[in-house]
Amino acid sequence: MASTLKILVVDDNPEILKLVCQSLEKCGELFTAADGSDALMKAIEIKPDLIISDYSMPVMDGRALFDKLHARPETQNIPFVFLASQKEIDERLRMIVEGVEDYFVKPFFLRDLYLQARRITARLLQQRIEKEGGGAGIKGQLTEISLIDWMHTLEQGRKTCALLLRSGGEQGALYFSDGHVTHAVCGGLTGNPAVFKVLGWTEGDWEVDFQKHSPEHTTTMSTQGLMMEGLRLLDEAHRDAG
Repeated sequence: MASTLKILVVDDNPEILKLVCQSLEKCGELFTAADGSDALMKAIEIKPDLIISDYSMPVMDGRALFDKLHARPETQNIPFVFLASQKEIDERLRMIVEGVEDYFVKPFFLRDLYLQARRITARLLQQRIEKEGGGAGIKGQLTEISLIDWMHTLEQGRKTCALLLRSGGEQGALYFSDGHVTHAVCGGLTGNPAVFKVLGWTEGDWEVDFQKHSPEHTTTMSTQGLMMEGLRLLDEAHRDAG
């Protein structure tokens, strides 16, 4: 099963469109549209998993695009992220709740948009796994969806599964129970040190298997605690190396 999600990015400013696409290139397969009318036709054709759209556009603005797509049964469940001014959000968009994942107030940091897009796509991919794969799981690349994204998503979804990892000839596994990392192995490491080890992997393969679990309990921190401490150790190691 393919792990890549389709993301439609819509903006009438070609420079902004280019920058946004560059920031999202690791989030999925990107499609672009220069205005709402163009986006409407492309969305009907490709049925993207996520739409990230500017609000103020000629021909058809983002709100009209949202309304037209959500009036069609085959596209009504596509989630949106809107890029808009605070005034536009307050006056036109805040009333929309169902179907809108987030609002980004202009100007915004591309890094923030990227991080939110990664969280959304990780959750959408998990939903696809469970819907189409019968809970069995799929494989992918850490360059597509990072370990942090998966840990956050599996915690929020309170999932019980195994997250299997391979990078540079090494193998590791994180076992989740009700969203908590309860057991981890990587080479000769177990528990917290194994989690911290694999958190440093930015390239390699991952596999989420919802049929695997472990009765062992070797970790001593919450999932959030493991992520925060692991990232702190990585930052510390990078500072020492620099």
